[in-house]
Amino acid sequence: MFKNSWFPTVFDDFFSSDLMPRANSTAPAVNVKEDENAYTMEVAAPGIKKEFCRVNINDDGNLSIAIENKLEHKEEDKKQHYLRREFSYTNYQQTYTLPEDVAKEQISAKVEHGILTVVLPKLKKEEAKVTRNIEIS
Repeated sequence: MFKNSWFPTVFDDFFSSDLMPRANSTAPAVNVKEDENAYTMEVAAPGIKKEFCRVNINDDGNLSIAIENKLEHKEEDKKQHYLRREFSYTNYQQTYTLPEDVAKEQISAKVEHGILTVVLPKLKKEEAKVTRNIEIS
């Protein structure tokens, strides 16, 4: 187990909190993995294209993920209709508080096989510990 275990508690607290409601109650599933070099988030979004996704660091230094539903409406067969339709979901937006050891300038994201993957590299130990002498005037 890695020393920094912020994800389980942060995610458990965040997703059960009413302080920042999600844009949609049928939000995509999110997996979070950690290794010694990075945290990796996987957001399930079947059929999604990269043009529909936005990933950025907001003014508060938090990670913001937005998926905009731009599904094309197809002509449906008039002889049949859906009794239940769950494949489509509306817009999704979520903000995540990042741990202190994330190298924010090196975050990357990609969409492949219906999964938005966001890689959050960790700062190297030398970068995380900044020591300097402060001149006294």
